Amino acid sequence: MSSDLINLGSHRTQLYIEVPSTCLPIVYSPEYNITFMGLEKMHPFDAGKWGKVIGFLKEEQLITDDNIVEAREATEDDLLVVHTRRYLNKLKWSFVVATITEIPPLLLLPNFLVQRRVLRPLRTQTGGTIMAGKLAIDRGWAINVGGGFHHCSSDKGGGFCAYADITLAIKFLFERVEGVSKATIIDLDAHQGNGHERDFMDDKRVYIMDVYNRYIYPGDGFAKRAIKRKVELDWGTEDQEYLQKVEMHVEGALNEVKPDVLVYNAGTDILDGDPLGGLAISPQGIIKRDEILFKAARRRKIPILMVTSGGYQKRTARIIADSIINLHNLGLVDCDSAASEARPSQVPLMMSKSISSAAVLSSR
Repeated sequence: MSSDLINLGSHRTQLYIEVPSTCLPIVYSPEYNITFMGLEKMHPFDAGKWGKVIGFLKEEQLITDDNIVEAREATEDDLLVVHTRRYLNKLKWSFVVATITEIPPLLLLPNFLVQRRVLRPLRTQTGGTIMAGKLAIDRGWAINVGGGFHHCSSDKGGGFCAYADITLAIKFLFERVEGVSKATIIDLDAHQGNGHERDFMDDKRVYIMDVYNRYIYPGDGFAKRAIKRKVELDWGTEDQEYLQKVEMHVEGALNEVKPDVLVYNAGTDILDGDPLGGLAISPQGIIKRDEILFKAARRRKIPILMVTSGGYQKRTARIIADSIINLHNLGLVDCDSAASEARPSQVPLMMSKSISSAAVLSSR
């Protein structure tokens, strides 16, 4: 079945497009990066880290502009799959965006500038996560070089997260891709992923494992009720203890429930010296952590979608790139033959029960 076919019960989207077989399932757009008169420097987040990751991968000749997938901006209709219209309307107020992004001077700017320079990049990263979700099913793995806005839920943003991209990617798959009815989120950012936890609180189709510093933001006790496998870490946790816990619990989680897709929130704010994470993991520890996740998923033939999430130091871009290079060197992500072997979407998209097999082609 062509991947141009969509469920008539769903809105038309530009995010589930046919991706050329020459492209790797690595999603990025230059629109990801936030630059606005230096205001972005008022948050400790490196607002250009995504482009730097791509630059390093190009230097290593792992990718080119022509063989990665260009992310598209999520439209309002796309966002309404999860978000309330009331919440999206709130983002039309600059002071709300200033609070969510933790960049106070934004409240003084006209909202059209905030939309263009701050929210559009975040909407594009959100579109990238949704696109990467389907790519993971088609190709076995996918990486969105951005995304991972795990503090945002359907009706509330926070912690630099304005859109609930993880929830959106999973709900798009549930609604549109046949055979995807169970998802596991493994959240290894230093902070608790309270956004997707709130969104999937009562959804038995989604299994959440979360490993985080117990003493830092957000400390959302209500959201913790959604976590099926909770690993709370102390200040200054180092590689040996961390990697032992990650490996044990990843194996446990995937043995407990075999999902149709694994969403891996690969925050690098666990890095030693991160001003917000409070943990003490080395660059080599982060690379090993990602390896553990991909080995566990690939061994079980579980499609894995990785998003990069938090990471607040200048050197995190290099570490993310080095980790992707390591995954390639180990054959866990195939950047040589995967693209040449990939066929157009092999995963049928669901049809509305109310219609016949004469499906509707999505607009291009």
